Amino acid sequence: MIDLRRLVVLAAVALLALGTGPAVASPAKSKAKATAAVPAAPPPPPFEPLPPPKIYLFRGAMGPIFSTGMDRLSEKLTQAGFSADVYEFTICRLIGNRAIASYKESPAPIVLIGHSMGGLCSVVISEMAAKENVPISLVIAIDPAHATGDVPLNVERFINIFLSDSVLGGGDVVAVPGFRGHYASYDLKENARVSHINIEKSDDIHRQIVEMVTQLPRIPPQTQADAVPLRYLVPGDTLVELWDSGVRVPVRRGDTMESIAAANRVPLWTLAQSNSLAENAQLTPGQTVIVPRHLTPPEPAAAMAAPPPGRK
Repeated sequence: MIDLRRLVVLAAVALLALGTGPAVASPAKSKAKATAAVPAAPPPPPFEPLPPPKIYLFRGAMGPIFSTGMDRLSEKLTQAGFSADVYEFTICRLIGNRAIASYKESPAPIVLIGHSMGGLCSVVISEMAAKENVPISLVIAIDPAHATGDVPLNVERFINIFLSDSVLGGGDVVAVPGFRGHYASYDLKENARVSHINIEKSDDIHRQIVEMVTQLPRIPPQTQADAVPLRYLVPGDTLVELWDSGVRVPVRRGDTMESIAAANRVPLWTLAQSNSLAENAQLTPGQTVIVPRHLTPPEPAAAMAAPPPGRK
C-alpha cells in the first residue's frame, strides 16, 4: 500500500527545492521591506531671497504742504537702493492698477506706506490687489483717516501708527475676520510731541521703516499660525519700536515679567499691555505670555519717536 503521507512530504520537498513553493518571509524581513518601500520626504528647498520690494508712498490731503515727511522717507528708501515713489492719494486707484500690473509682469514684494488719506489709499490698493489674488508684503499706515477700511486677507504684514484722538487722522484700523498675517497697532496719543502733521516726519520711525524694508526680502516665510496681533497705547515720551506681531512664550520656573522682558529685550510695559497683566504680576510655570517680535532679533537700542516739538 502506498504511504500517502510519505508522498505528500516528498512532493513538498521537491517544490521547495525548485523554488515554486509558497515563500514565508519572516516578520522582521516583511517589516523591513515595507519600511524601505516608503520613500523619505525630500528636504525643503533652501530659501532664496526675494527680489527687492517695490515701494509706493502716498501723501495725505494737501500732501505737498502737510505730508512732506513722505517725500523725505522716499528719499531715504531710494538712497538705500529701493524703487520708492511718492504719489497723491487722489490718484490712488490709478497707482493701484499700475502696481498690480507690474507685479503680474514681474513679481516682487509690494510695500504700501501712506499718511492720512494716503493711509486709507494703501488699504484701498490692498483690497484691489486681493481681488486679483496679488499679495501685499507690507502695509504701513501713518495716522490714516477714520474712514480707512479693514485690512484684507492678502496683506502679510500690517502696521498702524496713529493718534486715536486726531480729527484729521485717528484711523484705528483693524483686520478682517480670519486675518492670519502679522499685525501691530500703535496709538501715540499720549506723546505730546506728536501731531497729525508731524507724525510722518519722525526720523527714528523712518530709520526703522528703512531697516524693515531692507530685511523683508531676506526673511524666510514665517508661519502665520503663531502670529499674535499687537495693540499698544504707547506711554507718553517713551521708546517706540515697530514690532510686526507677537509670539507666545512659555513661562519657566523662576520667570518674572521683568526677566522675560529683559531676556527678549522689550520694554516691560509691552508685556503688561499685551497680556493684560500688571508689571509685577506673578507668573505660573507652564502658562504663556505674549512677547512682541521683530522681523529679525532687535538691536539693543530702541528708537524714539521724536518729531519736532510742539503739538499742533
